[in-house]
Amino acid sequence: MHDRRFQGDINCLRNPERLERLELNRVVSIATEGASFHRILDIGTGSGIFAEAFYQHGFETVGIDANPEFISLAKELTPQVLFMEGLAEALPFPDKSFDLVFMGLVFHETDNRLKALQEAHRVARFRVAILEWPYLIQESGPPIAHRISREELSRLADQTGFSQTEIFELAHFLLYRLDKNK
Repeated sequence: MHDRRFQGDINCLRNPERLERLELNRVVSIATEGASFHRILDIGTGSGIFAEAFYQHGFETVGIDANPEFISLAKELTPQVLFMEGLAEALPFPDKSFDLVFMGLVFHETDNRLKALQEAHRVARFRVAILEWPYLIQESGPPIAHRISREELSRLADQTGFSQTEIFELAHFLLYRLDKNK
């Protein structure tokens, strides 16, 4: 169980080169464009990189992660954001608690992808955005067996009940924007 979870050094998550590759401002912009969002949930927040980016863009942000060490570090680095321990497959929030639910390079690590997406759909009012590795063999990132193809993610989005799926190609990653029925 949990064999897909990040096992590396926590401190490497904020390496300047990695931060540049993540295109934080571009991801926040694409994830939030076209709607008026206020409250955002960052699932699999890790050290809080994306939670911090959403907060810096003026959004009320909550970060959740299964790893208590990550939560401690995130709280230390970004005390303005609420961070808590929890699983993507069992979110401790009522239905439609957040305007946008975001998963940054974590969806491939979930134990049950369908359940994680169903939970994100449940707590999102308008949209779920998922940043993921492309389905390619690369020198960095998770092995191909842990990655998710565009087709699989689109199938899961349809199965979960999203009305629209858009895919944005970034320099190193893919950003999936899944909208709920309006």
